[in-house]
Amino acid sequence: MQNLTLTWQSAGGAAVALYGGSYVAARVRRSGVSAVLREAGTLLALFALWQLVGSLSLMSTEHALDRARWIHRTELAVGLPDEASWQAAVTPYPVVVKLANYYYASMHFTVMIAVLVWVFLRHRARYAWVRTTVVITTAACLAVQFIPVAPPRMLPERGFVDVAAEYGQSVYGGAVGGMVKAAQLSAMPSVHVAWCVLVAVAVVRVARSPLRWLMVLHPVLTIAVVVVTANHFWADGLVAVAILLLAYVAQRGFARWRARSTTDVRPETGRERVGARG
Repeated sequence: MQNLTLTWQSAGGAAVALYGGSYVAARVRRSGVSAVLREAGTLLALFALWQLVGSLSLMSTEHALDRARWIHRTELAVGLPDEASWQAAVTPYPVVVKLANYYYASMHFTVMIAVLVWVFLRHRARYAWVRTTVVITTAACLAVQFIPVAPPRMLPERGFVDVAAEYGQSVYGGAVGGMVKAAQLSAMPSVHVAWCVLVAVAVVRVARSPLRWLMVLHPVLTIAVVVVTANHFWADGLVAVAILLLAYVAQRGFARWRARSTTDVRPETGRERVGARG
């Protein structure tokens, strides 16, 4: 299973082209087309940054395995369940393992894109909130990922198995037609977990149908999948969720500050006008 993702250069070039198209559309007064192209360009630019960070690091990659071993030891010391035992519980069932591998490889981007398109087309007023959350959360995760950390599947001595490679479903294979493999040493934090919780919160907050609660199944399945496929530790997901919560807090704080600033300015402006008339 090849990981068909654009290089950061290709994604960045496409983002520039989309921004250019958005500018042209705005000039000819096609605001709807301009907005779509601008948002698509923003997401591609963010993806390009993600790909670029995957090829960079602030610390040596030689110690990525040591950091992963430390995370595993620390988790066990504080009483968290051993991910290796969870994986061992499903490895006797090839169908379950293959489905988990497919879910990990395909649903990460698919669900995020589908939710963003849905919010943009059906709930435009809430789109900025969702989009900004995606940008802040992903950017913060990328900042942490400058420190390379190996995923559990690279620690066979601790009982982990690379089940995707074992079944020929790894998304970390060679390049195909200009596509490149995803970064393998950016396990901490888990963007998979951050995004799955983010889209579930977005659907629950934005939608009105009782069926919206079914979206909670996505983070439940994703968290189970990243563990049993040995792509992430519990800690990777916990840090990702903490970053997501900080993104919500930051947005809420900014909204309150902006509201107070607006309230403080209006009365003063009114008094200035009264004084001018007097």
